[in-house]
Amino acid sequence: MAADISRAGVEKAYGRWAPVYDLVFGKVFDAGRQSTIAEADRIGGRILDVGVGTGLSLSDYSRTTKICGVDISEPMLRKAQARVRALRLSNVEVLSVMDAKNLAFPDQFFDAVVAQYVITAVPDPEGTLDEFVRVLKPGGELILVNHIGAESGPRKLFELAFAPVARRLGWRPEFPWDRLVNWAARHGGVTLAERRPMPPMGHFSLIRYHKT
Repeated sequence: MAADISRAGVEKAYGRWAPVYDLVFGKVFDAGRQSTIAEADRIGGRILDVGVGTGLSLSDYSRTTKICGVDISEPMLRKAQARVRALRLSNVEVLSVMDAKNLAFPDQFFDAVVAQYVITAVPDPEGTLDEFVRVLKPGGELILVNHIGAESGPRKLFELAFAPVARRLGWRPEFPWDRLVNWAARHGGVTLAERRPMPPMGHFSLIRYHKT
């Protein structure tokens, strides 16, 4: 599917968000973050946190869970690195600037891949999901939390109207569930384990896939 946002645009947008991201989005996205962390800690082992941003989630993982964090935005990642140093998070093994679609990790390396609010902020969601599964061990889990677009009604109309502004801010608001359904069917190597509504107002979902 053709890209409707660009890597350069997303990188620039999140560079601008870096100084205020925690203040603007910290509480809004907290339920989704805590839910994904709980699922990742349940699995344990080595976790890849894609779109780790300013590292808001890092201190909430169990200290026995090994974390590798990547993000496209260097300014965001600098804040994450400072957080790791300040809190002495020795379980954080790697923090690196990296494109989510081109991960510099070997095949079948992680026990789980966590991507919080990422899929609607990458140019090629399906290709990026393929890459997440590539680095995931068989039997591992892909754990997403993301906005899922409305199928109809006033919210869908709002999302379509807001889309041009949202793209300039770094994400696409109109992302239908069918895109994930079709991706999983095409990929063939994952099964849906759970889709759980998340605050605010159920506009977001926690989504878990098992790698088969």
